[in-house]
Amino acid sequence: MEDNMIEQIKLEVRNRCENPSNFFGSGIYEHIESVAKHAVELAKHYNADVEICEVAGWLHDIASITDYKLYKEHHIYGADIAEGILNSFNYPKDKIELVKLCILNHRGSVLKEKTTKEEISVADADAISHYDTLPSLFYLAFVQRKLNIDDGVTFVRNKLERSYNKMSCESKEYYKDKMELILSILSN
Repeated sequence: MEDNMIEQIKLEVRNRCENPSNFFGSGIYEHIESVAKHAVELAKHYNADVEICEVAGWLHDIASITDYKLYKEHHIYGADIAEGILNSFNYPKDKIELVKLCILNHRGSVLKEKTTKEEISVADADAISHYDTLPSLFYLAFVQRKLNIDDGVTFVRNKLERSYNKMSCESKEYYKDKMELILSILSN
């Protein structure tokens, strides 16, 4: 994989995140960056294809940041958008299909069986990334949803608990200390 391709994908993602029409605000970039980082970490842990996981990590939310109307099915639209982006780099078709599979199955709220180590790595990276990006979750709670302090903290805590519970058993064990530390900070 060419480092230049990843750098261009990062720039494309950053530009879409910083677009004023992005519902989630520019802070969502940190979430995506965290997913890519954890996808690589978990790919190494699971002996999965690191390149596929990194590319899928960077592109997993591409539809959501492009148009909020696509959010409900952003995993489906995102796979198509990612295919177009990767085709523009002449990325190998077989690798594009693996990236698309990771994007299609990254959502914990869409209970689809993950059949590859790459899918597990990206889906679990998406879940644990919320623990790295608390400011963007608070932005969502307080700015976008206009919640009060107590409701906002409850929203964030519940989101974190749901995310953790959607991970594979092995990844839950891998990230257990991180989860316990963050949730203890948010406890009353």
